[in-house]
Amino acid sequence: MEKRNCRMGLTKVRSECAAHPLLASRKSRGQTRYRSWSRRFVSLQLTYGPRSDTHLVCCSTTRFMWRLLGARVALCRVRTVVERCSRAEAATEAATGTMERAVVRCVPSESKLSLSFALADGSHKNMQRDQSEPLGRALNRIATNALKGHAKAAAAKKSKKNRQNASSGAAPASEPASACEPVVRLYYREEAVAEDVLNVDAWQDGAVLQIGDVKYKVERNPPDFTELQLPRYIMAGFPVCPKLSLEFGEPAGSLFRWYKETKPGAAEREGGDASASASSSSSSPIWTETGVNERVYTPSNADIGLRLKLHCIPGNGQRFGPGRELESVCPVEAGPGTCTFDHRHLYTKKVTDDTLIRTVSYNILADTYAQTDFSRTVLYPYCAPYALELDYRQNLIQKELTGYNADLICLQEVDRAVFSDSLVPALEAFGLEGVFRIKQHQGLATFYRKSKFILLSQHDISFHEALESDPLHKDLLEKLVLYPSAQERVLQRSSVLQVSVFQSTKDSSKKMCVANTHLYWHPKGGYIRLIQMAIALAHIRHVSCELYPGIPVIFCGDFNSTPSTGMYHFVITGSIPEDHEDWVSNGEEERCNMSLTHFFKLKSACGEPAYTNYVGGFHGCLDYIFIDLNAFEVEQVIPLPSHEEVTTHQALPSVSHPSDHIALVCDLKWK
Repeated sequence: MEKRNCRMGLTKVRSECAAHPLLASRKSRGQTRYRSWSRRFVSLQLTYGPRSDTHLVCCSTTRFMWRLLGARVALCRVRTVVERCSRAEAATEAATGTMERAVVRCVPSESKLSLSFALADGSHKNMQRDQSEPLGRALNRIATNALKGHAKAAAAKKSKKNRQNASSGAAPASEPASACEPVVRLYYREEAVAEDVLNVDAWQDGAVLQIGDVKYKVERNPPDFTELQLPRYIMAGFPVCPKLSLEFGEPAGSLFRWYKETKPGAAEREGGDASASASSSSSSPIWTETGVNERVYTPSNADIGLRLKLHCIPGNGQRFGPGRELESVCPVEAGPGTCTFDHRHLYTKKVTDDTLIRTVSYNILADTYAQTDFSRTVLYPYCAPYALELDYRQNLIQKELTGYNADLICLQEVDRAVFSDSLVPALEAFGLEGVFRIKQHQGLATFYRKSKFILLSQHDISFHEALESDPLHKDLLEKLVLYPSAQERVLQRSSVLQVSVFQSTKDSSKKMCVANTHLYWHPKGGYIRLIQMAIALAHIRHVSCELYPGIPVIFCGDFNSTPSTGMYHFVITGSIPEDHEDWVSNGEEERCNMSLTHFFKLKSACGEPAYTNYVGGFHGCLDYIFIDLNAFEVEQVIPLPSHEEVTTHQALPSVSHPSDHIALVCDLKWK
């Protein structure tokens, strides 16, 4: 029994040493003592450690008792060290806890720095000072502000006391003694900073600002959120992606923790005091952790009717800034059930390997076009009005796009606010970065997976501007000027082309030119689309053959052309004759007969589906992913939704599909 007690004593000593943070830390004040006692414990083990039972039996009783006594003395001494270090640690934490924060933002590109801190009277000061100003002037200004704050606080206190005295009939309060201007000093490494030092050099991270008896720890350029926002509309089963922007930090280095409201009556069901619960719920909601500590949270059906809260701490991998909390405005609502893209996600559960490029092309329906009386009454009268609202559709778009686990996503009809407030936060959280090209009220967006590609350059153009000013299109313009009516119509169109050049992160020899466009929409605009495509292909050739010789092409978009049109024939065959019927698509007055050619060998990666656009009065294939046959081959095409899924709610868009178009998704392979 005594032998077992001795071993248990040694085990307990070792456990207490290993578990205590100060004794385990190399930087703790108990470091030396810890090492000393650790050496003694090791010595005890080596001298009196486990041996054979025969040997132990042979040991004298006196010697064995000395072992036990030594272990107990060691344990007692270690406990003394632990308690002493714990008291020192508590005192240090208490001292640090009383120190306020003074946040300094100092950026080399700006002439001023900002200084934020809270005075003892509770007022918050945010000062702007020249970086080249001597520290003494800034300290004098702080002292003046502190004196004013003290005077205001004293006046408010006197006024309150006078009101109380007046109500009770007592004499008015006497004038408070005038306060002296507080002593203001800045210390760095326990030495006062000279007042002639410039602000840019004086306000260093870790310095201490003292205003009277109050000390402030200076934090220079700590990570901070410049923007943090939760979506207004949250649905069960759909990812919630907060919009955030950081300064001196990055999302990957930040911490996130999600909470949800406790259901009414939950406290009583768990055995809590009903009256206490009622009083608590009347003042503030009760929050419980969801267990999710990631940037994105997907509510479950159990969260329906509850609000969410997000606690964020900005970081940059080295340190953290002040945390912030956000509460959702509305509770989680029920989702629409099965969506048209749910079955497609079964084919895209994982990100592809480095040999494949999962590519998506999708017209997501601009809010500019969805939220009009014409859309509600003529274009999409079959769609529930709430399903046309942007807040609702954004949830579906985010879930659909993130579920494809794509490497390249080319989007059309993207509102600027949708790009910045919805798509960027959602796709960035899943490893994609995006670029945007505006076209009047909406535009084009191209997203790429950062782990696979580096964006080398962008070469976006506006078709009408390029046609008029770029010598690259001189021959085409000379042909078009022969037809003034057609020329005028072409130059009135605002369509744009987005061209991005990417390089593989794994193989720098692999580069590609990714183009994205949305051609003119009018059914009688066939000749305009032909000219726009001629401009696009000439520009893409310039980028892929002259700027980056020999790189392959992926060309995505809503081309507003079915496979039977001249535009599609031109892309696939490489030429269009001057007598093609599309040259008179809008009548004889706008006829413009010309022959066009291009040298690319392009193929529609997803073939020619029956339709990619399905509305009440039309359905047909308008969207394509054209690929360079010399460089890429199609590994797989993700099946489109079935006709039954598309027509469940008559047509698109619907409560289960956010756009009037269907996304094209395919996996491409380098040859």
